[in-house]
Amino acid sequence: MMRITALVVVMALLVAMGVGCANQQSTVRTKQGAVAGGVLGAVAGGIIGHQSGRGLEGAAIGAAAGAAAGGLLGSAADEQESQQAPQPAPMQ
Repeated sequence: MMRITALVVVMALLVAMGVGCANQQSTVRTKQGAVAGGVLGAVAGGIIGHQSGRGLEGAAIGAAAGAAAGGLLGSAADEQESQQAPQPAPMQ
């Protein structure tokens, strides 16, 4: 079971890192979303996992899933912000 947990954590971290590298202009919200999602996911996963006697595994899976989801939401917010920002005029 620990191998599966480790694999899920590694895969989620790779997804989160890929999301963070997708837009190099501004990744502030991506990073904030990943951190906040990771913390909230770890807490929720720990609570849920504790009910089945596997609190640490639940926290690890929750943290990975929360970081991935938060990173995706933050990336979407960064993308929306970059589209709304005024574009510099082309040089002539």
